[in-house]
Amino acid sequence: MADIKLELNEKQHGGFNLYEEGTKIGEMVVSIAPQLLTVYHTEVDESAAGKGYAKQLLDTMVAYVREHNLKVKPLCPYVHAQFKRHPDEYNDIWQKKDGEE
Repeated sequence: MADIKLELNEKQHGGFNLYEEGTKIGEMVVSIAPQLLTVYHTEVDESAAGKGYAKQLLDTMVAYVREHNLKVKPLCPYVHAQFKRHPDEYNDIWQKKDGEE
């Protein structure tokens, strides 16, 4: 079973890191500012592909954002694609660019 931990430095940069049996196998790179979490990149090791880990990272990030009343700036192509594909699920937390629907 995979374990996801939010690990940040003193500047609030870091990520949601995915561990399997103590080994890091994936990450969602983020930074947190007042009222805003920016997602830069999501990656899971090829050896763990197809297990739904990217979605688990996304779900964990979304739960954190909602719990802390933040918005998400999805610079990561994966997260942005998920937000566009499922707007009803994410509209409440999506910090859209001007003119973006």
